[in-house]
Amino acid sequence: MAADILIKTETGREQGSSSSRRLRTEGKVPGVVYGLDKDPVAISVEWPALRAALTTDAGLNAIITLDVDGDKQLSIVKDIQRHPVRRDVLHVDFIRVDPNAEISVDVPIVLVGEAKEVENANGMVDQAMFSLTVWSKLMTIPTEIEVDITSLEVGDSIRVENVALPEGVRTDVDPEDSVAIGTVTRSTLEAIAAEEAAEAAEGEEGEEGTGDGGGDAGDGDGGDDAGDSDGE
Repeated sequence: MAADILIKTETGREQGSSSSRRLRTEGKVPGVVYGLDKDPVAISVEWPALRAALTTDAGLNAIITLDVDGDKQLSIVKDIQRHPVRRDVLHVDFIRVDPNAEISVDVPIVLVGEAKEVENANGMVDQAMFSLTVWSKLMTIPTEIEVDITSLEVGDSIRVENVALPEGVRTDVDPEDSVAIGTVTRSTLEAIAAEEAAEAAEGEEGEEGTGDGGGDAGDGDGGDDAGDSDGE
């Protein structure tokens, strides 16, 4: 992952909601940059530049060089606040990073392959985890983590311990946590229950038929005995 994104910032912005609203009407996003034992700095960035940085393959984990009053600071986006309805970006937090130190980031999980056994059972693959928190040095942060579901069967799950991580990447997430689960749909369960109920009903009818036949044979034997008695 290359650090080839440069965003020029403006410092000295006024604090407060009215100042932030004014910046947003000007096409700028208020924010802050902090970390590496340095004082936090209130900044603002141009929205088009920020949007371009966040729409690369790296997404929120893009490595961004911030120009803060001429000082180039390597960073990643730590948090974005959005409007609950319009989804506009209201505020952005950048954290300074050391390229030689591990950092914790959330990496998207992408399911690959086809779970044929699940499909054949009219089931579905339930993705239980959509991102994985990992530790990695800056230049080895993966853009996504692929999880192969080809061998998944109904009733089975792929856990964190089954996920192959790139070299230099580790996770502290519970290895037993499920990433993807092979399940059956409600309609499939209802169909299975109806089929089992039909088979059970057929079995009961078969048992009743066997009992009636035994009774008829007994009646026939009784008739033969009676005939023998008359012959004597």
